[in-house]
Amino acid sequence: MTLNVVSPKVFTNQGVAISVTGVAQVKVDASHEQMLRSACEQFLGKSTAEIENVALETLEGHQRAIMGTMSVEEIYKDRQKFSNQVFDVAKTDLINMGVSVVSYVIKDISDEQGYLLALGMARTAEVKRDASIGEAEAMRDSGIKAAKADQAKLASKFINDTEVAKSQRNLQLKKAAFDKEVNTRKAESELAYQLQAAKTKQQIKEEEMEIKVVERKQQINVQEQEIMRREKELEAQVKRPAQAEKFRLETLAEANRQRVILEADAHAESIRLKGEAEAFAIEAKAKAEAEQMAKKADAWKDYQDAAMVDMVLETLPKVAAEVAAPFAQTNKIVMVAGDNGEIGASKITGEVMEIVANLPKSIEALTGVDISKALKLATHMKK
Repeated sequence: MTLNVVSPKVFTNQGVAISVTGVAQVKVDASHEQMLRSACEQFLGKSTAEIENVALETLEGHQRAIMGTMSVEEIYKDRQKFSNQVFDVAKTDLINMGVSVVSYVIKDISDEQGYLLALGMARTAEVKRDASIGEAEAMRDSGIKAAKADQAKLASKFINDTEVAKSQRNLQLKKAAFDKEVNTRKAESELAYQLQAAKTKQQIKEEEMEIKVVERKQQINVQEQEIMRREKELEAQVKRPAQAEKFRLETLAEANRQRVILEADAHAESIRLKGEAEAFAIEAKAKAEAEQMAKKADAWKDYQDAAMVDMVLETLPKVAAEVAAPFAQTNKIVMVAGDNGEIGASKITGEVMEIVANLPKSIEALTGVDISKALKLATHMKK
């Protein structure tokens, strides 16, 4: 059952008269035996309207009672609190009568003095003020949030760009590592191919060298056989005749050498004998001259100055001849004389005689013998 609980002009704890209209849902709970028994006791023989009126009066009384304990502001601002208090108080009484309160809410609050209107206007002003403040704060908060959002957006973009850069870097690194691995494998493959090609070329070269070695050995064998053939041919045609000629020449040379040795020995013996003969002759001549000189010496002991004079006299013609010898080989002589000097051949003769005349002085200077004095003494002895 729906009950409109109207409480007109009820004074609150502030003495302000207001009217409150509430709506309640009630019912008789037949499933609960005790409540059904209580309902039968209370409403047996009554009509539904009478039961509704009892429940309505009960709820309206409790609603009026609760309105008297609260202020207009509390009822107006906290309707749920007011509804809960009315529901709790009325529920107990109605349960005792076998009626269950399903729900209770405030439908309307009004007054005839304009208190709620003034309260609403003040509240409206407060709300407007709060709305303006809220709007400003909202705009501020919106700006802050927008700035934070932009900042967060930029940060997110930076993080996103950073992640993208990291991803690109990782991708580039992975790509570089992949390229490196691919290039490494490719290089290894190329090197392996080149190495195998080099090994193959080396093997081919080695086989070619072996072939050349074999060919060279064969050529050497052929050359050796040719050399052996030529040596035999040379031995038959040249070497043996040459050996025979060599033996002949060596025999002739040896015979010639023996002949030369014998001739040399004979010549040496001849020279030796000749030398001995000449030595004997010289020795004999020397002995004879020595004897002669000894005799001369003995004679000179007796005739010292006379012997020397004799020797000088024997030598002077020879000296004069030696002095005049250069003139005998001269083709032309130019004579230069002073005003009183001699000219012609007599000039030359005079100069030769002058050289010979100066010999005694030279001999005296060399030997200490005065030839002039000795000549005078010898002349005197002869007389």
